[in-house]
Amino acid sequence: MRRLISAGFCLLVIVSATALVFTKGETTRIAITGAGLPRAVEISDPEVLRNFNVWSGPGTSSNGVEGTEGFIVDWASGAVAARPNGLRAFELSFYVGDANRPFNEQTDHVAYIVSYAVDPVTGQGYVYLPGRSDAHYGLNTRAIYRGREGRWFRASAAWQAAFRDVVHDRR
Repeated sequence: MRRLISAGFCLLVIVSATALVFTKGETTRIAITGAGLPRAVEISDPEVLRNFNVWSGPGTSSNGVEGTEGFIVDWASGAVAARPNGLRAFELSFYVGDANRPFNEQTDHVAYIVSYAVDPVTGQGYVYLPGRSDAHYGLNTRAIYRGREGRWFRASAAWQAAFRDVVHDRR
């Protein structure tokens, strides 16, 4: 009897975990606020958003191998020891939809929030993953725990280009 109950419990855990994984939808929009923007700027083009999936990079795995690329961070560069001063600061909110609905029928919700800072001279961008004492840590780690929270990273070249395309004229 105990084996039957244990087997049933294990099956329930596996089915529940699978359901959670499959409900993680694609990024539907990214809202950018801060640094003197008069109002939020949004990226909602599915072709652009395809490159910035919240569910990619460290903290994810495929066939037992941890993700090393994706999202908006240049993970290969590692954490930045000291972020430069005098940067323009923004907040990026990543919205995701339900994986079980077509993109045009999505009802999205905010899943992940990071800080983003840009060097106005060089254009280099930096991404901060909120740490344990930061406001958005709980929200983010409920979505995905990367094991790199509380640190600054260089932004990926693809993210820097997409950001410039939507923010450059809106200061």
